[in-house]
Amino acid sequence: MVSPEPYRPLRTADPRELGGYTLLGRLGEGGMGNVYLARSASGLIVALKVIRAELAGEPEFRQRFRSEVERAKQVPPFCTAEVLDADPDHDTPYLVVEYVDGPSLSTVVQQRGALTSANLHGLAIGVATALTAIHGAGVIHRDLKPSNVLLAPGTPKVIDFGIARAVEGQSGDTRTDQLIGTVAYMAPERLDSKARKTLTPAADIFAWGAVVAYAGTGRITFAADSMPAVAVRILTERPDLDGLDAPLRELVEASLAKDPTDRPSARDLLDRLLTTGPTRALSAGQLPRQTEALAAAGSRFAVVNTASGGPRPLPRRGGRWTAAVLGLATSTVLLGGLVVALLTGALQLPPGFAAPAASASPSLSASPSPSPSPSPSPSPSPSPSPSASPSPSASPKPPKPDLVDPLTAPDGWPTRTDDKDGATCLFEDAGYVATTLKPWSYRCGGPLDTLADFRVEVDVTLIRPGSCALVFFRFDDPTGYALRACEDNAYLVRYGVPDIDDVTVLRTYKYVTKVSTGTKFRVAVSGSGNKIRFFAGGKQIGAYDQAQFPEGRIIFGVQPADGQGATPWQVRFNNARVWFVAA
Repeated sequence: MVSPEPYRPLRTADPRELGGYTLLGRLGEGGMGNVYLARSASGLIVALKVIRAELAGEPEFRQRFRSEVERAKQVPPFCTAEVLDADPDHDTPYLVVEYVDGPSLSTVVQQRGALTSANLHGLAIGVATALTAIHGAGVIHRDLKPSNVLLAPGTPKVIDFGIARAVEGQSGDTRTDQLIGTVAYMAPERLDSKARKTLTPAADIFAWGAVVAYAGTGRITFAADSMPAVAVRILTERPDLDGLDAPLRELVEASLAKDPTDRPSARDLLDRLLTTGPTRALSAGQLPRQTEALAAAGSRFAVVNTASGGPRPLPRRGGRWTAAVLGLATSTVLLGGLVVALLTGALQLPPGFAAPAASASPSLSASPSPSPSPSPSPSPSPSPSPSASPSPSASPKPPKPDLVDPLTAPDGWPTRTDDKDGATCLFEDAGYVATTLKPWSYRCGGPLDTLADFRVEVDVTLIRPGSCALVFFRFDDPTGYALRACEDNAYLVRYGVPDIDDVTVLRTYKYVTKVSTGTKFRVAVSGSGNKIRFFAGGKQIGAYDQAQFPEGRIIFGVQPADGQGATPWQVRFNNARVWFVAA
C-alpha cells in the first residue's frame, strides 16, 4: 500500500486566511514561497501557493509569478492541476490550483519499486499527453520530475508550473547563466553554459525520458554522488537504461538524445506510445479520463484498446502533495564555477565537496513517504529534554516545536510491512516499533519535510540486546547522515559517499549516562549550517562541524550492533518533536 503525501500543521507565523480562503495546513515550501492546503468559501479543498513577503516586492519574482499565472491558465486541465483562482497584484500574491489527491510517482517508486511493464506504459502515455497539452499552450514546463507527477485516479497529473516559461519571449525571467530546475532531469542544453542554446520544448522531452526511466528501473538514470557529477554524466555519458524493455526503451533512449533536434516531440511520443507496447497499458478505471485527455491533447488516437483482466493498475490510494509542489524545491546551477545554490539560499561548493544528488533511487531499505500529518496533540516527554543548554552560550530551544507526534498511531511516520526480508515498522506496545531480521539497517520513513537547520528529539528504547536505533537527518536517499544509538556508544554515520552503497562511521560518542536494553532514553540531534550537535539522556554527547549535506529528511530506523544480539533486532520510538530551525 502506498503511503499518502502529508500536509503539516500551520506554523505560528502562517496566515489563517488569504483572499477568502481558509488555510488548513502546509503542503510544501521553498525559496519562492509556501503552498498551503486551503478551503474556499464554498467548501472546496484547494492548494494555495503564496509568494514569500520579502520577495513579493522584487520585480523579477513578481513578474515570474505573474507569468506563471497567465501561462498556467492556458494549459488544459485534463492532465495538470487546474488553475482556479489567482491574484498576482495582492500584497502577498497567491495562486489557487486544483488539489490533486494522489501519491507522487517518486513516492510510489520508493515504496513499491519500479512499475510493471503495463503500468509503466500507461504512465508514459499519461505524461506524454500532459506534455502535448502543455507545449500546445506555448509553455515549457522546465521542471518535470517524479515528484511533479501525481498518480491521480484516471490519469497521471503533471503539476508545478512555478518555473515554467513561455516558448516565445524567454528573456527577462532569469539571468543568462542561471538554470532553474532539478539537475537529474535537466537536458544537456540547459547545462552547457558555453552553448547558449535557446530553450525549446525538447528539454521537457529529455525530462520525460528520465522520468520514465526512473519509473521503469527504480533508479536515477544519470545518478552520481554530487550534483556537478550528475551534470557531467548528462553532458557526456549514455543513459543507464538496464531493466527497460523494448519498444519503450528505444523511445526513452531517443528522448534522452544529447542533441535536442534528435528528440521526438510530445505529439510524436504520444502517437508512438499508442501504437507500441503492452495492449493493456491502462486499467479499465483509467480508460475514460485517459481517452478524453488524448482527444483533447490532439492525438490522432482518441481510443485506447483496453481489455478487462489486464495487469494491476497503478496504485490509487489517496495522497497529498510533496514538498516539491509548484516549483518550490528547485535548485540553481551555475556550472561555470561549479557553484550550486538553492533558491532558499546560496551554497558555494568548495574543492572536494560532494553535494547530494538531485534525487536518488531507492536502496534495499528505501524509505517511504509518510502518512498525512494533521496537527497532533502535544505529548510531553517523560524524560528530561536534551535541549537544555549544555553551556551558558548555547542557543535556547524555540518555545514550540513545529511537529509533535507521540508515535502511537500513523501520522508523520508510516507503518511499513512491505520488506521482502521481513523488516517492519509498526505501531504496537504504545510506540513505533522498528524490527529487522537481517544484519543491516532498515529505514522506516518519516516526514517529507526537507530541512536544513533543524532539531529532532525522540524517546528511544532498545527492546532487544544488540539493537541500535537510527535517527536519519539531512537524508536524501541515498546520501545523508544518521545518529546510531546503541547500548555501548552512539555513532555518527554517513551514507552514500563516495559510492551509493557506502556507509561510513565518522565519529563515536560516549554516553554521559549509561544506556541499557529495555530502558527509555531521550535522543536529540540539532543542525545549524555545518555544525551538528548530538544529545542523549539530556546531555550533549558530541558535535560535528564538517557537515557535507546541506538539507534532507528526518527518518527513524533500526540496525543491529556489529556482532551483537540475535534476530530479531527491535527498537521503540516515542514522543517525537521536530523544530524546523536549529536549537
